[in-house]
Amino acid sequence: MRALYPIDWKTKPGGTLAMTGVGRGDHTAVTLATAEVEFRHEALLYAGSAGFLDGTLRFIGEGLSANEPMLVAVSPAKIESLRQNLGTDADRVCFANMHEIGANPARIIPVWRDFLEDDGSNGRRVRGIGEPIWDGRTSDELVECQRHEALLNVAFAGQPAWRLMCPYDTATLPPDVIDEAQRSHPFIVEGRVERHSPHCRDLASMAAPFDVPLPAPREFEEVTFDADSLGVLRRLVSRRAMDAGLGMTRAGELAFSVHELAANSVRHGGGHGTLRLWEERDAVLCEVSDSGVLDEPLAGRRRPAREEPTGRGLWLVNQLCDLVQIRSFREGCVVRVHMHRDPATANR
Repeated sequence: MRALYPIDWKTKPGGTLAMTGVGRGDHTAVTLATAEVEFRHEALLYAGSAGFLDGTLRFIGEGLSANEPMLVAVSPAKIESLRQNLGTDADRVCFANMHEIGANPARIIPVWRDFLEDDGSNGRRVRGIGEPIWDGRTSDELVECQRHEALLNVAFAGQPAWRLMCPYDTATLPPDVIDEAQRSHPFIVEGRVERHSPHCRDLASMAAPFDVPLPAPREFEEVTFDADSLGVLRRLVSRRAMDAGLGMTRAGELAFSVHELAANSVRHGGGHGTLRLWEERDAVLCEVSDSGVLDEPLAGRRRPAREEPTGRGLWLVNQLCDLVQIRSFREGCVVRVHMHRDPATANR
């Protein structure tokens, strides 16, 4: 079993905590005081498997020493590696497959909310590790993951204090991805040094409407709709999705998702909208646009309470679709959904 690094938490004036006594050999950690009243969102910049283990095991070791509940959401291979190094202490850590829960990045914040509600009640301090960005993400997924990382700061601002470490592999991820990580994480960890990120954007910027244009499809089918044509629209999407090889269940889920988006357009986007539908090599895509403006940055990322009469549409769409891209401009709103084909039909 890999030895965990000893942590000595000491109270500092002003109600903060400083981490001291972390060292091995001639290398001593340089750390920052952690405010007990704030969510601490930090990026671990590491290189390769050894760097991953060094940074995450030290972070986990701190949590074990403080008896803090922990959730670690990374790839299955990294879960196995951490389990092997933690030995019997692995039973004190909750693990989740990020490749499943984070396939659609909009589903990740609800997982952290559930974790806090289950294990962070009564003011108990908790910590987590989540790696939503890895080599192999598509360009569309990467943009949505980066949006997710920014919105974490919005989602947990003013919430009870907890720590979330997000690992980034500098050996496999391009420099611009690492640069963006330093703009969405207030704290950076490299090796045994922790520092404030001088490049991190302010909270207002991260909560602002997301208006990065989506790449235009080369060919698509386009139809307009209003309240009287929602049923026709749903049948059209179902038929086209079946023709594209999605299968009955997936086609039905895509049609339902488009219906929910179109109904939102009718209610909140001027009474009508436009649907675009097209195929890519491994997916069927639908895009609903209207003249409404969406100014809620966490729309679709917060599970609506039972008593809430509205707000379920985007939540359900995120649960059903493999990727959801929301853009809000001055002239209107665009929501694009992706539904992956079964690998057996992806090359059709």
